[in-house]
Amino acid sequence: MAVSANTPLSLVQDVYKKLPGNVAVARERLGRPLTLTEKILFNHLADPRGQAVERGRSYADFHP
Repeated sequence: MAVSANTPLSLVQDVYKKLPGNVAVARERLGRPLTLTEKILFNHLADPRGQAVERGRSYADFHP
């Protein structure tokens, strides 16, 4: 069985390009170092600067 990736390389590159900026926004908003999971989730948030991120209360919209 052959395995192949269907995700365009440009999409993956765009996600990684945004990572440093989104992690900085997350650290500023939360006021503490981030877990790996938080870094990944913040990088996929639809609006990392404005979306509510209150644990156990907020719902989030994510991009791939």
